Amino acid sequence: MLLYSLLEGVDIRGFLIFFVAFLLITDFLKNRNPPNFPPGPWALPIVGNVFHIDSKQPHIYLTKLAEVYGNVFSFRLGRDKIVLVTGYKMVKEALVTQAETFVDRPPSPMGIFLSNGYKWRRQRRFALTTLRNFGLGKKSLESVICEESRFLHEEIERKEGNPFDPQWLLNNSTANIICFMIFGHRFDYSDHNFQKLLRLLSETIQLDGSIWAQLYEAFPAIMKFLPGPHNEVFSHYKELSGFVREEMEKHKEDLDPSAPRDYMDSFLAEIKENAQNPEAGFEEPNLILCALDLFLAGTETTSTTLRWALLYMMKYPEIQEKVQAEIDRAIGQSRQPTMADRANMPYTDAVIHEVQRMGNIVPLNGLRMSNKDTTLGGYFIPKGTAVLTILTSVMYDKSVWETPDTFNPGHFLDSEGNFVRKDAFLPFSAGKRVCLGEQLARMELFLFFVSMFQKFTFSPVQGAELSLEGQIGTTLTPLPYKMCATPR
Repeated sequence: MLLYSLLEGVDIRGFLIFFVAFLLITDFLKNRNPPNFPPGPWALPIVGNVFHIDSKQPHIYLTKLAEVYGNVFSFRLGRDKIVLVTGYKMVKEALVTQAETFVDRPPSPMGIFLSNGYKWRRQRRFALTTLRNFGLGKKSLESVICEESRFLHEEIERKEGNPFDPQWLLNNSTANIICFMIFGHRFDYSDHNFQKLLRLLSETIQLDGSIWAQLYEAFPAIMKFLPGPHNEVFSHYKELSGFVREEMEKHKEDLDPSAPRDYMDSFLAEIKENAQNPEAGFEEPNLILCALDLFLAGTETTSTTLRWALLYMMKYPEIQEKVQAEIDRAIGQSRQPTMADRANMPYTDAVIHEVQRMGNIVPLNGLRMSNKDTTLGGYFIPKGTAVLTILTSVMYDKSVWETPDTFNPGHFLDSEGNFVRKDAFLPFSAGKRVCLGEQLARMELFLFFVSMFQKFTFSPVQGAELSLEGQIGTTLTPLPYKMCATPR
């Protein structure tokens, strides 16, 4: 009765007004910017700017915001503030000049592979050394890629000139190179179980960069209880991890620590060597995560770049003809290409670089975090602030590229037709967290690209309109398309 009397005397409307005002004041006090913090668009209470983002082209939307707020500005996603950095000059300042300050990754509810500090340095050094031991940058890996190219050509020939979607063939080809280095063997194109895993991988990459993942990052406590595609990310990771775990168990059966055959053998040997040093991260669960990380990164990015390459060559057949003419002059039709040929093929090299620039497959890069108070572009960046360098703004920087919105191999050629490197070419990011597989990707792109155009001429399906628009996930991928391949 006493409780009822108390409730009866309460003005419910007044209580709600008080409660809302309390939340707004709390939100304002909690999210006040420190002095000289980068400016940004006005944020809604509680949710921030999460609903302002163009979910189809967030990289374009955020790049355009720089025209209003400058090359260093802030954005709020739910409870978290992010400082965004655009333009070659400021991105280089963050990733290269202040590399040590922005080397760490912020904690993330969706980030399964994030690590920092000693553990990250040990694992990165180990991965780089081990991959080099098993062919990275060496002639032996060239022969593996060339052999895989032969399998790819056989699959393309089986299409007999009929239309086909190249995505899964290219996924299988690029996956086989990283599988050779991690697991010691390749998978056949008819292996349906492996094809299923590659589809899960592609879906995971798309979901990781979707609006659903952004909502999960902003409101993890709520989103984990709500239905939606974001839940599939975790189930996909579970299946992919199961695949890696099976490979690990097979390796353990006949492991010889003194004679490792691949990355997985080497890691298993390190587990025994570092049993008394758990901080180094050499343990079986981390082996599964690291191998899966390499598998994901080593497959999707290269495959997607090659899909963009085929698309651009069909869109601009005159450029495809010039590439093939240079291939015929430098290599001919009777032998496979080698990396030594690249020096004699400046136009083809320039075309591949322009595909990477325009394809722009990692438009938003990965989040970094300041590990100390610093300044960037004249603004104060407190320790622990998440920082996002937008690579799109670098690849299309009007102050760097002559015709940034046009596919132009001349961006990488001088007046005499010689290849020219550009400092603003950052498809693999830069600094301490530069892509671990950059050298492998460069080798794969050149050898796969040249060998395909050495053997085939690619054309769109008759009557089909090719679109150069991409669909955003963690990577920017072409819209699905089909093509025809004619043997030369």
